Amino acid sequence: MKVPQAQPVMTEKMIEAAATALRTERLTLGDSVFKFEEAFAKMCGVDHAIALGSGTAALQLGLQAAGVKSGDKVLTSAMSFVATSNSFVAFGAKPVFCDVDAVDFNLDPAKIRLDKETKAIIPVHLYGHPAKMDEINEIAQKHDAVVVEDACQAHGARYKGRRAGSLGLMGCFSFYPTKNMHVGGDGGMITTNDPKIAEITKKLRHCGRKGQYEHDIIGYTARLNTANAAVGIEQLKLLDQWNDKRREIAKKYDQMLKGVGDLRLPLQPSNDFEPVYHQYSLLTKRRNELKAHLESKGIGVGVHYEIPIHLQPIYREMYGFKDGMLPITERLCKEVLTMPMFVDIKDEQIKYVVENIKGFYG
Repeated sequence: MKVPQAQPVMTEKMIEAAATALRTERLTLGDSVFKFEEAFAKMCGVDHAIALGSGTAALQLGLQAAGVKSGDKVLTSAMSFVATSNSFVAFGAKPVFCDVDAVDFNLDPAKIRLDKETKAIIPVHLYGHPAKMDEINEIAQKHDAVVVEDACQAHGARYKGRRAGSLGLMGCFSFYPTKNMHVGGDGGMITTNDPKIAEITKKLRHCGRKGQYEHDIIGYTARLNTANAAVGIEQLKLLDQWNDKRREIAKKYDQMLKGVGDLRLPLQPSNDFEPVYHQYSLLTKRRNELKAHLESKGIGVGVHYEIPIHLQPIYREMYGFKDGMLPITERLCKEVLTMPMFVDIKDEQIKYVVENIKGFYG
């Protein structure tokens, strides 16, 4: 049996929505873009949403709109995709990495250290599990730093009843095809209640344009294409349903994998944390062996992330980061293995995955 690690949904209705947009709307900044923004803002419970070409662009433009500039420090997690920090390194801000909590894999508030040069904190809601936002916001407020959520894996997740994307100054989302919802290609979104942030990011995405021929800031070409937005509208309608399915799949894995070998299962949902299981992550000291075994059986698994950001070759070269700086992050990155997780996975596929994990452990 073949079981992929991820399997994006693209229905005929979504394809037709994109085709209709191509036939009837402006190809960039058409009506579907604004409808998608309005619907996504409503889902997150915020006043503004600004559609962009990628999650990386959302982080970059959002930070710049908040006043972060070259030479400023930005604190974040190294247990994330490299785009989290590439977004601000690209315009000259300096990365400061904080170790994560070994339980939820997110920034550990007890280890956050800020100085006067630190202008922003980016908590990453890793694998769709919200970070400890109250503590992070409190620390940021004391040091006059802004909080920008990297919610690229957390579409629809809730922290104390509030949606990801509404928990800091702004939230940044990715619609890459393997996310909990996508737009049929690259895409991103900024969500915020701050009208100034919304105004500046709209300019930044559109070449710094004030009027048709007038530009009052240096901007980028970072718009979301209209056809992609049309797909996003249809995907968003199904997001809550899909997230419920992911939670059901996670429960099935939990029940069948409890007590197997040396596996540590994902943190359970609680009254304060409602994750959306972008990934179903296992911890095991035998990660590489288990990975090879499952792949030999046709089972797709992921390593998120094998090399933490601070140990990527370019970050070692640019900043002199070394092994041992973030001991928990570095250990977890050697032990995490993510299982097949997608809304259309069948029970027999889940059972096949579990049977082969149990077979590995004998």
